[in-house]
Amino acid sequence: MKNYLEISPAVKAAQSAGLPVVALESTIISHGMPYPRNVETAIKVEEAVREAGAVPATIAVLGGRLRAGLSADEIEYLGKKGPEVAKASRRDLPVLVSKGADGATTVATTMIIAHLAGIQVFATGGVGGVHRGAETTMDVSADLEELGRTPVMVVCAGAKAILDLGLTLEYLETKGVPVIGFGTEELPAFYTRTSGFKTDYRLDTPEELAAAFRAQQDMGLGGGMLVTNPIPEEWSMDPVRINAAIDEAVADARRLGIKGKETTPYLLARVQELTGGDSLEANIKLVLNNARLAALTAKALAKLE
Repeated sequence: MKNYLEISPAVKAAQSAGLPVVALESTIISHGMPYPRNVETAIKVEEAVREAGAVPATIAVLGGRLRAGLSADEIEYLGKKGPEVAKASRRDLPVLVSKGADGATTVATTMIIAHLAGIQVFATGGVGGVHRGAETTMDVSADLEELGRTPVMVVCAGAKAILDLGLTLEYLETKGVPVIGFGTEELPAFYTRTSGFKTDYRLDTPEELAAAFRAQQDMGLGGGMLVTNPIPEEWSMDPVRINAAIDEAVADARRLGIKGKETTPYLLARVQELTGGDSLEANIKLVLNNARLAALTAKALAKLE
């Protein structure tokens, strides 16, 4: 697959110099937010990584090439095209590559390309998981399978709150994926700092995160590691309000027959509408928070190399 990979000069230079690099996804650009907020946020997230001492590598599929590291113009392109750009998970890569098409990478595909490019730490907003009602729909995100097979640390604010968090944790346990709470024993729920569910372990510093990931890789255990980083307290939403909005959005999706890869974009957009845009602001703040932690962890990991 490396024959299809293109690493940007900035990322190559950083890797040659032994500098830490943090992968960033592109689905949030094309499918997660409206233009121009999506582009503004993507640029701010890259800046947050740089300010924390690492080099950002936004990942996408452009012209059938697996790209690790995008220019500002390429980020602008993805933002303007929006949902016209395919939402690319693992299953989509063969067709997108063979047709020379574009794709905005999900958590799963970002992990794949990051690993191919030699990038070990990836920051995102929230991972996909087991959808509510999955016991009948079998709607389980490919993100969870990728976490079980691809050796990349994913720093997030927990699984998206639109999901069944309990079943998501059970699935990750089955796949042998460590779920780490950064500074907390409780799984954050994306828009809120608490969920009522426990993480596997609590670690309190980027150095501890780096050491745990290095041990996992050195032992050849395979798979990735999920670091859950609570949204900053000042941006955490009221649980009653956000959960009511999520419940209404889920009910609307069922009524409209929305399924598969269209589910998450619909639910996030509907929750944003129901909260008057407050959920979007919370989303932006938590992504920036995750980018900073990922950069600090990548720096600590580089010192262990």
